[in-house]
Amino acid sequence: MANERRIIAHLATSADGYIARPDGNLDWLTSRPAPKGFYGMPAFARTVDAKILGRKTFELSLELGASFTGHDRHYVFSRHSPPASLPPGVEFVAEPVGEFAGRVRTAGGKNIWMMGGGEIIASFLDEDAIDEFVISIVPTFIGDGIPLIARRHRHVPLRLRSVKHFPDGVVQVHYDVQRRPGRRKVR
Repeated sequence: MANERRIIAHLATSADGYIARPDGNLDWLTSRPAPKGFYGMPAFARTVDAKILGRKTFELSLELGASFTGHDRHYVFSRHSPPASLPPGVEFVAEPVGEFAGRVRTAGGKNIWMMGGGEIIASFLDEDAIDEFVISIVPTFIGDGIPLIARRHRHVPLRLRSVKHFPDGVVQVHYDVQRRPGRRKVR
């Protein structure tokens, strides 16, 4: 389907592959001055109209002061019941990943931003439900933390689309996820 929406994981990692410290702290990331253009994030944000988050990432976003409006959909995957009151545009999802991915891909709209964390990214990868990765690698080792993808035995081939270098030492790699033999993309 030519007009099918793509699910794109776009996030930052430390040079040793972590998206946050073990307690979820992002001080190694948020204390850095960002260059003009903020690593292409404003341009990327214009290509999406929905975001996928795990519950922990959603709660951390609220703690960090993220604003949620009805302009974009925010799908929060959780095994827990949703809070009594949710910000506008936020929907808690308990649906199986494959069914959800098939439904949102064929719905009208722009691409979908997979924000994380590592558990939800792993669950989507296991269902062949991520199309691209854009990873900004921050030149800092943090030694331990939450990995980009939760640890499981898997083999997911990637095809390099581009590499960008930024003046502050950040390197951004953009990959297409290759379909595993015998697996079709979830529709």
